[in-house]
This record gives sequence, structure tokens and C-alpha cells, in this order.
Amino acid sequence: MLTLDKIYHAAFVLKKVARKTDLIRATKLSKQCDLYLKTENLQETGSFKLRGAYYKISQLTEEEKSRGIIACSAGNHAQGVAMAATQSGIQSLICMPDGAPISKVEATKQLGAEVRLVKGAYDDAYATALQLQEDTGATFIHPFDDDEVIAGQGTIGLEILDELENPDAVVVPIGGGGLISGVAYAIKHLNPNVKIYGVQAAGAASMVKSQQEGTPITLDQAETFADGIAVKHPGDITYQLVEQYVDEIVTVSEDEIAAAILALIEKQKVIAEGAGAVSVAAVLFHKLPVEGKKVVCIVSGGNIDVNILSRVITRGLLTSGRNVSLTIALTDKPGQLQEVSEIIARCGGNVVSVHHDRSDANMAITSCFLKLGLETRDHAQIVQIQKELTQAGFHLVSERV
Repeated sequence: MLTLDKIYHAAFVLKKVARKTDLIRATKLSKQCDLYLKTENLQETGSFKLRGAYYKISQLTEEEKSRGIIACSAGNHAQGVAMAATQSGIQSLICMPDGAPISKVEATKQLGAEVRLVKGAYDDAYATALQLQEDTGATFIHPFDDDEVIAGQGTIGLEILDELENPDAVVVPIGGGGLISGVAYAIKHLNPNVKIYGVQAAGAASMVKSQQEGTPITLDQAETFADGIAVKHPGDITYQLVEQYVDEIVTVSEDEIAAAILALIEKQKVIAEGAGAVSVAAVLFHKLPVEGKKVVCIVSGGNIDVNILSRVITRGLLTSGRNVSLTIALTDKPGQLQEVSEIIARCGGNVVSVHHDRSDANMAITSCFLKLGLETRDHAQIVQIQKELTQAGFHLVSERV
């Protein structure tokens, strides 16, 4: 059973392995609230998951340890379990979905665990891990639906209250619910006036749908690049704790997550994975009633694959109005490109790609399509460029904003 004493005990046990991560004021990210970031992406394993995994393993009996450990994870819990098990001299086997980022798979192996890749999502890896546990008798370490694991994650709540006087709200990513359950339990018991808000990816909103149904449900699929929270079914324990202690849960889109990752990199020099950035996305895109409030966003992890990061930056640039593609129908005659370029330059845009297309069979023989890629300042500048091109007599066929 989860208690405040158990969370304080977890904090004592974790002193020697978990960093008391910085709470930094993010003055450049949001003008609507006084925003702080709890940087769990700076844990040694790159994620808060070390806290719950280590505390759970520390509480096992010698007999449970002797049977070895089995766990399932999209990647962050895997690294926490692997590190804790190896430090304790325990063999560990981690089942991971075959779509898990290569960087997380390799990091788990380097920490001493055996990895078994399972076709599908986290929940498929979970089913395989349970079967292996039954076959081998090893001790299963659940990534979120366990009182000791939740207590370990709850130590983050204690640290927030220790580092910041009287926060108004704490915004927490949700996958299976272990992190928000622990944080909400700790904070609500110590300062019930603090609002606790949860955030899920819209494509994996299992906790949101469960609340709507009044019982934990299983999604048909969980589709999001935020792999750390791509969970089809929330925990039974965590569902009850969320119902009792969490004030509201919202969702964010893939584009909003990408824009939040980009904003964290550019404005705060903080690297977050998709799951770690959803809390910030909810604030940046005005999903929560936090205007004028003192708000803490938990950046829960930073283990993003560099190949995904490059795509995320591109998507984030588009979403935030920093990049745009325009297609303009022109009469194919000298001077047209120069006139278009002069308008864009006058508005402050930067042309980075040009494609002159005469091949479309549907256009007039004397016409062409001019396809431009632009670097822009924001959405307002894009609108200005579009307006001035239209006023000059150019026809915008399509645009991507």
C-alpha cells in the first residue's frame, strides 16, 4: 500500500543513486505563466524511471533476487531496471517492443541486461514478459502499476516542494500513470492546494479514455512517437490514484509535442524525448488554466534517438511557423521569379529551396508552378508574405504552414 512514509523512505534509499535534479526557471518558454522545468532528463539513465525501478528492487527479498528479474519497457524503465539489477548483482531480462529506439535498446544492454525484442507495442512486450515470468519463476518488476515503483517516482514530488515555495500547479506526463500517481500522492498530502495536471499524447490517451469510461480500458492501438508513454492500458493501481489525486488530464498532438521539443532545445538548451516534452507542450499550446500561475513541468526523460530528433526538429519548425512551403501558379515569362523573391525578401523571409515545374499536364502550356521552401520567423510573417504575394497578383495554389 502506498503511503507518504514509503515515499520518504524511497527518497532516503535513492540518495546514493538518483540525482536530485535541478528545477530551472524557464523564462524564455512561456509568457502566460511563471514556468519551471523539473529536469529528470538529466538522471544518469536519462529518465525518472531509475527512481521507481531502483527502489522496487531494493525492497525485494533475497529469495526474490535469487530468481533473477524480468521487466518490460519501451526503454526508460529498462535502463532503470538494468542499472539497479546490475548494481545489486542480479541477472535481468528486459522485453522491449521491436520499435523501441536503438539508443534505448543499446543503453539497456550496456547496463548489463539481456534484451528480448517483441513485435508490436509496449503492451505486447508486457504480455511476453508475463509469460516468461510464469515459465521461469523470475521476479517481475512492473514499470508503473506497483506501490514501490510509484513511491520511487513520488520522490520527485518531494523534491519539487523542497525546491520551489508554493507552486500553483505541476504538469506531469502520463503513460501507464506511475509518475503522476507518485507525484500527485506526495504533493496532495503535503500541499493539497497545488493543482496536478496530467498530459497524454492524443494517439495514446489510455488514461483519458479510461476516465471517460469510468474504468481502465485497453486501446486498440497506441500511435505516437513519444514511445515512453505509448501505453494501451493504464495501471489498475495508478488509475485509482489518478482518479483521487489528479485535477485534470489533457492531450497534445504529435505536432505540438515536436514544437515543444524544438522550443526546449532552442530556448532552454534542454534535450527532451517526446514523452518528456508533453508537459511543456500542454503549457505552450494553452491546454491548461495556468495563466499567471507558478507552474512546474516535469521533463520526464531525454532519451531521444538522434534520427528521430532530426525529423522532430523539421516538424517542430513547420508547426511553429519557422518553415513553410509555398506553391505559386505563374505565367512562364522572364522576371516572375525576381518579383516573387523581392516580395519575400521585403517581408524578411529567406528562400532555401526553389523548384520550377512545367510538367503538370493540368496547367496551361504557358504556365508553370513555382515551389518554394522558406525560412520564416513565425506564423504572422507567413501570413504577411502570402498577403503581399496575393496583392501583387500571384496565385497561391497551396501552402504548408
